[in-house]
Amino acid sequence: MDLRAHGGSEVPRDPPGGYAFERLAGDVLAVLDRLGVERWSALGESLGGGVCSRVDAARPGAMRKVMLCEAVAFDATRPPRPPRAGDEEGGNYMATIARKRRAVWPSRAEVLASYGSRPPLAALAPDALAAYVRWGFVERPDGQVELACPPEAEATIFEVSSGDQGAAGAWEHLASLSASAVVLAGTHSDLPAEWFQAQADRAGAPFVSVDGGHFFLQQDTARAEQLVRDHLGSR
Repeated sequence: MDLRAHGGSEVPRDPPGGYAFERLAGDVLAVLDRLGVERWSALGESLGGGVCSRVDAARPGAMRKVMLCEAVAFDATRPPRPPRAGDEEGGNYMATIARKRRAVWPSRAEVLASYGSRPPLAALAPDALAAYVRWGFVERPDGQVELACPPEAEATIFEVSSGDQGAAGAWEHLASLSASAVVLAGTHSDLPAEWFQAQADRAGAPFVSVDGGHFFLQQDTARAEQLVRDHLGSR
């Protein structure tokens, strides 16, 4: 499913509270309930990983296994991203970048050419990048395409993630996870490996390093499939 403001989902009318991880987890549970799914396994990447923690908190025992891939679940001393040179005092680097993101493009072909020529998305496998451009943009009446997740929505999510309604709450629950967990992180991620090792330690879960960056799943989709089979399979 698409989380709020992503893909085909609507933008909340009550930001920033509408982006609280607990609210996003409630959406996930609502979809599962509508589908009649009572038990499940989950893969949560980045924001999705933090939301997975809150899903488990909301319905203990329903999630059998969870694969946390560079999840946004950090204690108060670890912001969702290390500070960068030039950060505004008291600001949020990722939110600042998100608000500057170009939202409207002439065509998906132009988006694909641009995104595929520069980091971080240039490292994605061609099929993964093509899928993102296909489903991460929507058609406009004027024939152009626009980001499905508006820059302001993305920026607000980064801001919420840095507070108690975001990464901190997800981190807090890791110690009480009822699902069997595994924590994975990229060897070349711009986020420190020790942050994810700390997640694994808190959850009592194994820690696995995977060659690649923050989007290591999308860098090699065949490998990603095997990781899912290895860590979420029935055996």
